[in-house]
Amino acid sequence: MKLKQLKEVLNAKVLYGDKFLDKDVKMACGSDLMSDVLAFIKADAVLLTGLTNPQVVRTAEMAEVIAICFVRGKKPQEKTLKLAQEKEIPVLVSEFSMYACCGRLYKEGLLSCDGLK
Repeated sequence: MKLKQLKEVLNAKVLYGDKFLDKDVKMACGSDLMSDVLAFIKADAVLLTGLTNPQVVRTAEMAEVIAICFVRGKKPQEKTLKLAQEKEIPVLVSEFSMYACCGRLYKEGLLSCDGLK
């Protein structure tokens, strides 16, 4: 799935990274625990989270995440968005809950980080 399609499925707004919408997303991971993200996420995945602090971007960079999507309409802190821009990690916001985002992506055929469908 392209990041552009993910944006449409989640009815998300792009806060940063329009130029990256043609990137391939291989899987998704929904978590508010960054320790779980580091333990389970795979490269080229999108991270769905409700956390808005800069640690999310630092974790995403370490885990080679392709994009971050904030759920429940949460807007990232200004320093979080600035750090994402510096690291060139696209940032999206969806009004849907994490559960709904994960379900919508699963329904579209996107794998979870455990690789199971």
